Amino acid sequence: MKPLLAIEGLHISFPSPAGPVSVVKDLKLSLPKGELLALVGESGSGKSLTALSLLQLLPATAQTSGKALFYEGEKPVDLLSLGTKDSAALRGNRIAFIFQEPMTALNPVLTCGRQIMEVLRHHRRLSKAEARAEAIRWLGKVRLPEPESLLRRYPHQLSGGQKQRVMIAMALCCRPALLICDEPTTALDVTVQKAVLELIRELQQEMEMSVLFITHDLGVVSDIADQVAVMYQGHLLESGTRDAVLERPQHRYTQALLACRPAQHARGRRLPVVADLLNGNTTDIGSTPPALPSETVLAEVRNLTVRFPLRHNLFGRTTAAFTAVDGINLRLYEGESLGLVGESGCGKTTLGRTLLRLAEPTEGQILIKGKDLARLSPAELRQYRRTVQLVFQDPYSALNPRLTIGEALEEPLLVLNRLSGKERRVRVRRLLDQVGLPETASGRYPHAFSGGQRQRIVIARALAPDPMLLVCDESVSALDVSVQAQVLNLLNDLRSELGLTLLFISHDLSVVRYMSDRIAVMQAGRIVELGAADNVYTQPAHPYTQALLAALPGRK
Repeated sequence: MKPLLAIEGLHISFPSPAGPVSVVKDLKLSLPKGELLALVGESGSGKSLTALSLLQLLPATAQTSGKALFYEGEKPVDLLSLGTKDSAALRGNRIAFIFQEPMTALNPVLTCGRQIMEVLRHHRRLSKAEARAEAIRWLGKVRLPEPESLLRRYPHQLSGGQKQRVMIAMALCCRPALLICDEPTTALDVTVQKAVLELIRELQQEMEMSVLFITHDLGVVSDIADQVAVMYQGHLLESGTRDAVLERPQHRYTQALLACRPAQHARGRRLPVVADLLNGNTTDIGSTPPALPSETVLAEVRNLTVRFPLRHNLFGRTTAAFTAVDGINLRLYEGESLGLVGESGCGKTTLGRTLLRLAEPTEGQILIKGKDLARLSPAELRQYRRTVQLVFQDPYSALNPRLTIGEALEEPLLVLNRLSGKERRVRVRRLLDQVGLPETASGRYPHAFSGGQRQRIVIARALAPDPMLLVCDESVSALDVSVQAQVLNLLNDLRSELGLTLLFISHDLSVVRYMSDRIAVMQAGRIVELGAADNVYTQPAHPYTQALLAALPGRK
């Protein structure tokens, strides 16, 4: 089949004090017309840099060589050698880009409609009225409700899935020949992700468009790809049809990516790590399952309701409120890992924050070892802060970029534990060792670490005050599957070693099933299903749980 895009000998490097550092090395890749090619690999493999080079969006310091031939007209165009003006004419017009994070890709001070209209007026030379009508048509085409109303709304007024649909409308409104999607569904709920993927696939087939789809999620690849190419450390290791690569992988790295997914393993079994499998360590290392939770109740939620005011009258009284948590009853036992699953907006995070006293209950009680949180004295609340800690979703924004890792880990030890300087330094060394980081990490800043390493640092900081309960709020949702396996193994090790209790919040039922003893499924502020993890995963009773499972990528 004739290609739309042919990359030949692409090499990308960046200068450094020690000399040029190559990040993409002699890449050869072909994308047929009308097909979807999934470019797969871990963070740092060179996937996004390859895509950005096609539109000349790399930093000015980048050095590129090779060819990227775009076969749309009579003669192929080398995208890497185009001038600034010619490249800008293609960008957003014949070649479109959907970025990973729509909130940062959309302009927060412009309405969604104006941003789409700008693309139409610039590339298609439409009048203002024509551009407005076309923008409304595309907002409807990507299945957004009330397109005319949404035209006047700003990005912050939309959900994550709605913002991503606006990005899709903006990318496709000029009917490009090539669409580049860079991790467009990584942080979305499984149901929203499924809808977005189906939409991209449907529009691709309708417009006979080629798609370069960048992802690290092999489940997504199995659902939508025609062709698959696997990258590692800048090299193309393997390529072929979807079935050939996923069902009969030839390279050990592809086999390792497939092997380390939590859905493939029973609870309590240690997840294989890509690095081990690449080094030939294929023995079944297994693991001892964590000790069974006790019958002692650590935390109990009774008729808990949390409302957030939306409007007030002249006298300051609330006239409208949003109910985030609606009459929940729940028990969490010592040593247990309880999975809390549901879509964004269902109340998972609010429930976790309420357990931490970061949000206050409107009605009901939270009891920790029989003590009502609402009645704790300031001194008791200070002590309570030590016993319950939070592991955040985004480790980079959770760490102060101006503090070294040692300073970040010493802070809770000073504030909550009131240790001396020497005691804090000894404790920091032990914490770094517990999460598998070298002692030298204490003198470095967050930007010097990878995403998985930063998540280990956030876990170490949460462990600093010796907590009983860790609330993990989407703590692995944005990580590569291989890094995710490392972090999940670490959490299980720490749970066994320290006797921790976990409240594991996620929208991914396969990860929750692997990590949890029991699963609670939340919908619209209520718990609609609660039971043993394997039972909920394999025999869901509630239609909502069944819908979440059906939306999991790669689940047939």
